[in-house]
Amino acid sequence: MNKTELINTIARSTNLSKVEAGRALQGFMQTLTGALSNGEKISLIGFGTFSVAKRAARTCRNPQNGETMNIAAKKVVKFRAGKQLAETIK
Repeated sequence: MNKTELINTIARSTNLSKVEAGRALQGFMQTLTGALSNGEKISLIGFGTFSVAKRAARTCRNPQNGETMNIAAKKVVKFRAGKQLAETIK
């Protein structure tokens, strides 16, 4: 499902117009992005938790030529499914 299909599904299930559903989705994404960039954790009970984790620097091997490469440390977004969501998709 892409963003347009998601907006259409939200609009149908909530009786909102596609424009209103698009604004709601955009607002959710902006809020989520802002909170995560500030290091906050977002918990949606029954659905899941979005958080930021630090990934340490590491070395690896380039499979094409065998050279050793250094990969810098970075922050990554993590999602942990809630109990209700996990049980629904079993």
